[in-house]
Amino acid sequence: MTIDYLWRGPLTDPELDALHAEAFGHPVEPGGWLARLERHSLGWVTARRAADGALLGFVNLAWDGGAHAFLLDTAVSPDTRRQGVATRLVTEAADGARAAGCAWLHVDFEPHLRPFYLDACGLRPTDAGLLAL
Repeated sequence: MTIDYLWRGPLTDPELDALHAEAFGHPVEPGGWLARLERHSLGWVTARRAADGALLGFVNLAWDGGAHAFLLDTAVSPDTRRQGVATRLVTEAADGARAAGCAWLHVDFEPHLRPFYLDACGLRPTDAGLLAL
């Protein structure tokens, strides 16, 4: 299967709502993605099946307007997992952040994703803090 990866690729709210629900195992809920992406994101990367344009993966890249970019919502459809799609999404996002002049790429993740982000994607562990609001 050929997959096309595109920085700031076109999206619709319904297709991203559906992918997010499928990837994270929750009901489809309207998320207002496009407005949030345009307002808060440095960019995003889409992964689409070349044959029919179906959205297979997505990652959002928020930023502080300066040196720091933040990976959010890395999502891949379950039937496309374990094929390198998520790793390529993160690589493309890192390239986009680097091209924009960012010096640091941050990501928070659940413990079971440690091998993915640290081993497959090459991020390094760091101390961090979190306050539940």
